[in-house]
Amino acid sequence: MKLEIGNFYVKDIVFGAKTAYENGILTISKEEALAVVKEDEHITEADIVITKPGDKVRIVPVKEAIEPRHRVGGGPVFPGVTGDLMQAGDGKTLALKNCSVLVVGKHWGGFQDGLIDMSGEGAKYTLFSQLQNICLVADTDEDFEKREQQKKNHALRWAGMRLAEYIGGCVAELQPEEVETYALEPVVKRSQEVQGLPSVVLVLQPQSQMEEMGYNDLVYGWDCNHMVPTFMHPNEVLDGAMISGSFMPCSSKWSTYDFQNYPMIKRLYQEHGKTINFLGVIMSNLNVALEQKERAALFVAQMAKSLGAEAAIVAEEGYGNPDADFIACIVALENAGVKTIGLTNECTGRDGASQPLVTLDIKADAIVSCGNVSELIELPPMEKVIGELQSLARDGLSGGWAEDELLGPSVRKDGSIIMENNAMFCGDRVAGWSTKTMVEF
Repeated sequence: MKLEIGNFYVKDIVFGAKTAYENGILTISKEEALAVVKEDEHITEADIVITKPGDKVRIVPVKEAIEPRHRVGGGPVFPGVTGDLMQAGDGKTLALKNCSVLVVGKHWGGFQDGLIDMSGEGAKYTLFSQLQNICLVADTDEDFEKREQQKKNHALRWAGMRLAEYIGGCVAELQPEEVETYALEPVVKRSQEVQGLPSVVLVLQPQSQMEEMGYNDLVYGWDCNHMVPTFMHPNEVLDGAMISGSFMPCSSKWSTYDFQNYPMIKRLYQEHGKTINFLGVIMSNLNVALEQKERAALFVAQMAKSLGAEAAIVAEEGYGNPDADFIACIVALENAGVKTIGLTNECTGRDGASQPLVTLDIKADAIVSCGNVSELIELPPMEKVIGELQSLARDGLSGGWAEDELLGPSVRKDGSIIMENNAMFCGDRVAGWSTKTMVEF
């Protein structure tokens, strides 16, 4: 497979009569964009707000982030989701960089929703404070959302993906400013020089623990809850085959933007043919029952060994119950003779003194920590709130609370907040963005 991603670097975003891109300026027709959003009859309220780095703006509850893109030659940006099934990862795709479509709830927060501050103390915790964001602030009709929470989740996320496709289409006829090329020879047909390098496989464990559609990540539109570990070309992940649906507390999740730009995949590509032989991606899943976890781990280890992997990186989306899948996978790989590194956040309590993962093993002796989900964060008030600040004060939004015996309410009267890192949108950046590191005592 050979994937070419043509990049356009957005310098500013404005509203105008027509959606277009010229000289780094992205112009959006709000009227046309909202018409795309409201193709779903259940979306009754919607607006689009532009935010930029440095704005004194707080965005909450954020549900999803998507990079605007266009597939050259036709076909959906997200096969099996926004259009018919087709092969992702081979061909040409155009991307609008330095920006994202953020899906924001208007009146309601949920377990998987998070917060973004565009400036101040909070800005350092999330990648999305560094981007120009096209905030889709939307809600569904009350009867619809009362029936099933996941249907509302589905409606708003899908609207965000349609919007990202619509915006990406404005560069369809333009020449990109830069082209990234990603190509790997078939595993068994690589040169002797490449095959002589240490062979490395990346194991991804996207969230898939809910039986109800609408809470799990999807692969080509298929609920990852139903899959077994599968070998994938890394280009597929970068090119829209994977989308977020994670119900994980928000700092732990991988947004669709993360999949589209997965830093660890790009880093392995950089080293391919130089210091390593990058075999590809084993897309595993996260399970509920212990037997399911063990079965998946055995599949992963057998697949890695059959591919000739000498080393592996395992990354999990989430914490708590998923830790058992994460550690089981590392142990199975080590037992198969594959040297393995883990990439995860941890849950060590507000004081940092608790066991970092639910389960541990002596063979899991090389783990990179991306931060503590329970760390307390205090943030000053912002001049403007997009969405609804009070969603953080509901016990349903992980990381926030209505009242705490010691700390009081999560949202204070002056608009300042105290919350757990849990509530920071993709705050731990487990996909490989993380700027957090260890402190020696």
